Amino acid sequence: MEMHLQPLATTCFVSGQPFAEGDRVASFLVRATTLEVVRYDVLETNAAQFAPEGFVACRWVQGFKRRAHEDPERALKLSAENLFVTLADPANELNVESTRLMQFLALLLERKKLLRPRGQSADGTKNVYEHAKTKERFEVPVGELTPEFFVAVQEQLTVLVGAPTVVPGDPEPAAEAAPSVS
Repeated sequence: MEMHLQPLATTCFVSGQPFAEGDRVASFLVRATTLEVVRYDVLETNAAQFAPEGFVACRWVQGFKRRAHEDPERALKLSAENLFVTLADPANELNVESTRLMQFLALLLERKKLLRPRGQSADGTKNVYEHAKTKERFEVPVGELTPEFFVAVQEQLTVLVGAPTVVPGDPEPAAEAAPSVS
């Protein structure tokens, strides 16, 4: 799963005010009415005035840091791995949607062998993962992988990457089938 999104902006989308070192910035991934995924960065104090046209897929808050010159092509490419690393940064404050997306991405990246499970935190509220390349450790809140969890994740992913296309002539997917009990 890859998306091309802008890197962290240097000015507030709502006020136009430049971000200063240490400002708290709320970042939003929005599926616009044009169906493209757009990132908006807003000073946390202006977040209440932010009203995007489209569906907010996830939101997180981070401290603003000026970055050294980056390769613009690399900065535009946001993969599942990069999105996970961004959401899992301890400096970010997560909400329910972002936490759910981070839990799903951890599961996905574990299956791709990019993350390795390393147990749970001392209090048992977080799963600990180690990034295969960098050996950096990430803590992800423990969550139940229920059907409702996956339905909610599917809705978020549909907003971010679009709905699956149906090929003419293919049978319709079955309505939610009840799991068989042995």
